[in-house]
Amino acid sequence: LAKAGYVAIVPDLISRQGGTRSFPDPAAVAQAISKTDREEVIKDLTAAANYVKGQSFVQASKVGVVGFCWGGGNTFLFTTRSRDLSASVIYYGPIPADLDAVKNISNPVLGHYGELDKPISSQVPRLAEEMKKNGKSFEYKIYADAPHAFNSDARPERYRPEAAKEAWGRTLEFFKKHLQS
Repeated sequence: LAKAGYVAIVPDLISRQGGTRSFPDPAAVAQAISKTDREEVIKDLTAAANYVKGQSFVQASKVGVVGFCWGGGNTFLFTTRSRDLSASVIYYGPIPADLDAVKNISNPVLGHYGELDKPISSQVPRLAEEMKKNGKSFEYKIYADAPHAFNSDARPERYRPEAAKEAWGRTLEFFKKHLQS
């Protein structure tokens, strides 16, 4: 995002447990994530957004968020709780557990999902229906033959370069439309 001209901050949402780098491997990180309190995550995301908005070189009325996997789910949850966002992008994050919460969304949302990620992608049409019912802007794409984490080039067994390139291009266009003015 910084290379595309945006100010970016990446909060470590397990910092309250020592931070991602304090864990020896991805399995230990996953275990720490499973112990994370959602309300603390929302507090941390709110603090990060407030910090960014307070910078003199940031247009405070144009803040966007993006999240991947667990971070995508938290991005969606944050989107249902924050009134200060202008755009949200979700990469294969689970849909909100409380679909009634989408009525609180005040900004456009873009979602990227993998066709092979059935536990999540099968729920997206239900989410789209709820967003439409509540008059919310929701664009999404389910990428053919793409698994969960298809954008992660650090996971070669899941990485789908064509889908990742398209999703990133769509993300940048979405942010350009909603964050630049």
